[in-house]
Amino acid sequence: MTVYGVDSIDAAIAAAAGGSAVLNVGRRDVVTPLARDHALENNVEIVVSESARSVTGSEPRPAALSLTASPPPAQISPSPALYRRGAPLAARFLPRSRQKVASSPAGRFDSPSRSRRVPRVVVVGSGRVGMIAAMRLAESDLIDEVVLVDVADGLAAGTALDISHSAGLLGFSTALRGEVTVEAAGPADFTVITAGRARQPGMSRSDLTEVNAAIVGGLARSVARVSPAGVIVVVTNPLDEMTAHVWKMSELPSSRVIGMAGVLDTARFTSLLGGTGLAKPSQIEGMALGSHGEEMFIPRSLMSANGKPVTGQIDNEALEAVVARTRDSGAEVVALLKTGSAFITPGLAAARMVITMILDDDRVIAATVRPSGEYGIDGTYVGLPVRLGRNGLKSIAMLDLDPTEQRALTQAAARIAERVASAPKIVVHA
Repeated sequence: MTVYGVDSIDAAIAAAAGGSAVLNVGRRDVVTPLARDHALENNVEIVVSESARSVTGSEPRPAALSLTASPPPAQISPSPALYRRGAPLAARFLPRSRQKVASSPAGRFDSPSRSRRVPRVVVVGSGRVGMIAAMRLAESDLIDEVVLVDVADGLAAGTALDISHSAGLLGFSTALRGEVTVEAAGPADFTVITAGRARQPGMSRSDLTEVNAAIVGGLARSVARVSPAGVIVVVTNPLDEMTAHVWKMSELPSSRVIGMAGVLDTARFTSLLGGTGLAKPSQIEGMALGSHGEEMFIPRSLMSANGKPVTGQIDNEALEAVVARTRDSGAEVVALLKTGSAFITPGLAAARMVITMILDDDRVIAATVRPSGEYGIDGTYVGLPVRLGRNGLKSIAMLDLDPTEQRALTQAAARIAERVASAPKIVVHA
């Protein structure tokens, strides 16, 4: 496996000597998102083939891993503050060659082609997480209809109406409506389950297991009946246990029941590390694996800032403090809010997962999935690097973890399996 960073793009530019620059990579090599941004800004074409020579002319390499794919077509982003790597960009963040702005007063981008759009996405739970997720999904303009569902009379309908009023500001064409039941929402390509009780100060994610299992278990059965060919994204805490529970209760293939955690924890890490002044959050790479809790870890081998390994740019103690704060960020937000839990970044992260699947762009992200022998783990949900597509999990990406990182991943899977096994309600079929 070869990792290509910004320096590889610069080498390709130099080798072109003023001509058209091309970077040839193997089909599964790693090209960092920062490098892809740099290539896009400098009109460097990245060509992927089964065997390819590097810009230095080395021999072909065996197929390995590509952490990212070509950036998705530009869509609206609600504000510069919401820019994250791989996210749709506002026009001013794009090279002039990609600024294809429609002639509307709002200056919105042309709607994506019908071939990329999906008919319907359902968000179950119209609380704050569901609201943020639904709004981000709507303004992506990749979905014909977003439906919110909530048992509280009028909550889903009112939230949907409020979001729909922003179409004139954000320029999307997505229809929105609110319903009280999953059945009324209708069949969906993707269903995001955010429903459940939020953490209160002093509560751990595990404290929510029994009460939220009762909520999401019934929802899982309903979603499976209404959308038997759809994909479920689980957001409800405790995330790892609830994802396993939804899979059991829905009886859908595990490839179509996926937990949202890695995207959220990774975003928290890049933001917190950026806060140290090491680099801008958008220039930091990392991937949160393991559990969405105490066993969450971020392999140092996957960390970089400004295209360079983080190790050596920041002392070990400071880095460990950032990882620890990332792990505890949910509880930190809960303590500050005093009522309720984090909702902005969790909602955006859930939407990001769905958008990644809609675009089917082959980028590698972290998600909670059920492996079948990958990384020596079988039969338990755990956070892993994955490729997602229209039908859910396409593949688990095999990264070169060092022995310490592999042990951390194996231990996380074992701890999750123990928690699931110790909660009978989590493993019993409907």
